[in-house]
Amino acid sequence: MKVLLIFGTRPEAIKLFPVVRALAAIPGITPRVCVTAQHRGLLDQVLAIAGLTPDIDLDLMEPGQTLDRLTARLLTGLGEVMDREQPARVIVQGDTATAMAGALAAYYRKIPVAHVEAGLRSGNIYHPWPEEVNRRIVAPIADLHFAPTTTAAQALARENIRGGVHVTGNTVIDALHWTSARIDADPSLAAGLDEVAARFAGRKLILVTTHRRENFGGGMENIANAIARIAARADTAVLFPMHPNPNVGAVMDAILGDRPNIARIEPLDYPHFIRALGMCHLALTDSGGVQEEAPALGKPVLVMRDTTERPEGIAAGTAKLVGTDADRIVSEVFTLIDDKAAYSAMARAHNPFGDGHAAVRIAGVIADGAG
Repeated sequence: MKVLLIFGTRPEAIKLFPVVRALAAIPGITPRVCVTAQHRGLLDQVLAIAGLTPDIDLDLMEPGQTLDRLTARLLTGLGEVMDREQPARVIVQGDTATAMAGALAAYYRKIPVAHVEAGLRSGNIYHPWPEEVNRRIVAPIADLHFAPTTTAAQALARENIRGGVHVTGNTVIDALHWTSARIDADPSLAAGLDEVAARFAGRKLILVTTHRRENFGGGMENIANAIARIAARADTAVLFPMHPNPNVGAVMDAILGDRPNIARIEPLDYPHFIRALGMCHLALTDSGGVQEEAPALGKPVLVMRDTTERPEGIAAGTAKLVGTDADRIVSEVFTLIDDKAAYSAMARAHNPFGDGHAAVRIAGVIADGAG
């Protein structure tokens, strides 16, 4: 049975490489990996640490391309791949344009689609944008829905999607455990942060990631102003891996400049990012994946968004929505720095996103279907 796994961004690669490995271990299943390279450099970092060489590489990244142009190129490119490969099943992950176009191209060819990380919903089609609608397009196409949590499965049920739904946990926890073990065995994989660790020793390190389209403009300016105020404290420091999108970099250049308490660095490869999570006191982010990864390491997460498609973390107390108001961001960060009880309540909360065995469960369901 040939299974075509399609992904194009760093988060997709992180969450699908454990599935590729699990499928490859099952006799009778041949996983084929097609990358679109929607995000070229960030994707390649994950492929390298995971030891994955794609079978097909469409290399579709084009700086500044619009969403409609990207979608058109993905749809036609992936359709041609499926025509050549003739897979028995297609697997997509999450909420990207690659996932949406991959599911649609498979549907046009009546190829069954499995959706990893199915059922996440914010309830607002513009937050996150365009990810919320990408997920909703995949849902009625897929016949297998691998929901990371019962909350995600319940969201699918509200849309009358009940057949083929399996609660598996999130494969990002699988990837985190696997990568953490690699770093423990070979610390050189994440030694690039040694200088930052020495430079900010004794300070509470705030890990910042931001890249959401809905925060471009005024929201990003508010975030930059909040970071400046947080870094002004003598007992804190900020580690800020910069997303390559110029809508982020230009704002941060203008507002943050070159402050000694802020390490604005190139995007981290996955091992270095896992080490950064381990080093930090808390994570300040508008990312989706960080909301899942940080709690697995006992790190509180403040989410710079007004909504989240991962409400489980909010309900469990591992994460908190703080929006993009600068005063609110600063207040919430300072509370977690100064109030040990508030920090402990979030750091010790149960991580609802899985036990690190999601990929094996997913592969088992697919193997059962192959029989």
